[in-house]
Amino acid sequence: METALQLFITALQIGAVYVLFSLGLTLIFGVMRVVFAHGHFFTISALVVSYLVPLVMAKGFSVQSAYLVSAAGGIVVALILAIVVYKFGLRFFLRDMDGAFILTMGLALLLDGVVLSVFGGAVRAVPEIIGGTVTVLGVTLTAQRLVLCLAAVIVTGLLYWSMSGTRIGKALRAVASDHEAAMLQGIPYNRLAMSGFMIAAGLAAVAGALIAPVSVVSPVMGSDYLMKGFIAVVLGGLGSVPGAIVGALFIGLVESVGGYYFDSSSATVAIFVLVIVVLLVRPKGLLGHA
Repeated sequence: METALQLFITALQIGAVYVLFSLGLTLIFGVMRVVFAHGHFFTISALVVSYLVPLVMAKGFSVQSAYLVSAAGGIVVALILAIVVYKFGLRFFLRDMDGAFILTMGLALLLDGVVLSVFGGAVRAVPEIIGGTVTVLGVTLTAQRLVLCLAAVIVTGLLYWSMSGTRIGKALRAVASDHEAAMLQGIPYNRLAMSGFMIAAGLAAVAGALIAPVSVVSPVMGSDYLMKGFIAVVLGGLGSVPGAIVGALFIGLVESVGGYYFDSSSATVAIFVLVIVVLLVRPKGLLGHA
């Protein structure tokens, strides 16, 4: 029982970051019908955090204060990059999957080169932000990972509320459901598309800032999260916010259980196999619209 509870809590910790990442992806696809190299916003945010924390600490700040300042800086840098990408590239290929795919591949290569040039290829580590452990129902976990999980839950809750309780959230859902009908109702699609893209980039940046203290930060870390985030979106149902949450938690559970009983590579194979099985039964995903 204790082992099962430990695996469940571990799955929540893993899935928490996947949830934030997947929510951004499902917003971009639902509103714009394109899939962008979302992992770069995640990676750049984490890299900026890992770069700034030591510099801010050298000015006499505590590690907690340095992290908060650095996290804010990482999110801002990622959002600035998102504005540049949208204004000078993506807005010309809205709902054009072929053109957006070609653009995405080119921008991904360009951003890979820029990131390597600015930050170098070495891996980085962020000092421990919150020390100590917490015991919950006999299961021990680090306080730092618990805070990460809680922060992800809060951000996810705020997004879910905004999607159902605010005008922009309802407009985003309307566009995701039927682009043409939403425009006929007077919804400004181009402006809304940028808002959705910025929200998605912000979610990826927050995820990157949260994962930086509990993971090794590298210029290529976003690729793995992009792959698993996209799997979560497809598994849950393209364009479905609840589906992205369910899919991300499902992947976290498979990684937790598979990593404990087998190894990480076996867990990755299991994810692909289970996704294939689910999509054979539910081609639109677990919570996708028929």
